[in-house]
Amino acid sequence: MCDTVISQYTVDKLPGPPDRFNYIQGVFLLGMERCYAVCKKEEYLDYIRSWVDYMIEEDGTIKLQQELLDDFMPAVLLIRLYRETGCKKYKTALDSTIDRIRRYPKNRYGGFFHKEITPDQMWLDGLFMAGILLTSYAAAYDAPEFFDEMHHQAMLMRDHIRDPETHLYYHAWDAENTQEWANPATGTSSIFWGRAMGWVSVALCEMLDCFPESHPGRADLLDMLKDLLENAAKYQDSEKGLWYQVVNEPDREGNWCETSCSSLFAYSYHKAVRKGYIDKEYSKVADKAFEGIKNIIRFTDEGIVIPEISVGTNVMCTYEEYIARPRIENDNHGTGTFVLMCSEFAL
Repeated sequence: MCDTVISQYTVDKLPGPPDRFNYIQGVFLLGMERCYAVCKKEEYLDYIRSWVDYMIEEDGTIKLQQELLDDFMPAVLLIRLYRETGCKKYKTALDSTIDRIRRYPKNRYGGFFHKEITPDQMWLDGLFMAGILLTSYAAAYDAPEFFDEMHHQAMLMRDHIRDPETHLYYHAWDAENTQEWANPATGTSSIFWGRAMGWVSVALCEMLDCFPESHPGRADLLDMLKDLLENAAKYQDSEKGLWYQVVNEPDREGNWCETSCSSLFAYSYHKAVRKGYIDKEYSKVADKAFEGIKNIIRFTDEGIVIPEISVGTNVMCTYEEYIARPRIENDNHGTGTFVLMCSEFAL
């Protein structure tokens, strides 16, 4: 998959918002970084560095980085680049992103806005966008306040976005209950969207890699991950091994198996078993998901094709809106999560 993308896209054309420091490129490049860590193919690190160099001026200024968690996420790539190259501009760009997060707006409970233009809203995606970066930075640069911060962010999601009956997570929460999609009693949205929960499970696995064993919040993160994975497993398609766009309604008309969320869950189950976070029996869930994804990808003269990937999705009101989202091939939401998954299964 990495070779397919490299052969088809120069770094200035990598799919995603053009000329913008954004997670859509970042998630694929994070997957490529993990692939590099496994196979040490220098071409992959060179490709990551070329994209970063394209996006960052020589003085460390990021050309276009908007005020939203999505645009902070790719800064996690700078940690390895700075460590391996010593190039000062990478550390400058990393530190400037961290400084922006320090000043980033929060709701009255202390939860990060998902975007400045969506005040008071926490989306599940945000745990992936901020959590991996901040905990990786905390571990690399002795900044323990970010462990406390991300523990707090995760607990807000657990306490406000998790459904107490299914233990699944709604897509988002509006702390002020003003949005059209917000439940008037709880402020949550109404749909269990697959990729949003997949972001959470991967984020928790990644954050636990960084959290000190001695941190008092580590046990909470472990419990949150275990609870989510044990309950999400109930909704894996028994034949295909995949999860649906709307996770809890697999048999409802129009619902469909979505590749990126299935890759994220496969990664999470495999890693959680490997790390001893959940029972070994869940390795069957991981393997079934991995085989299910392998069964739907196609091999062409141009490389690998991954189908059934949901495009980026804002918080919406109805089931019908979620299942109507366009399904496309080789979108970075799917290619990036696929490479993350494969790199985990290689360990």
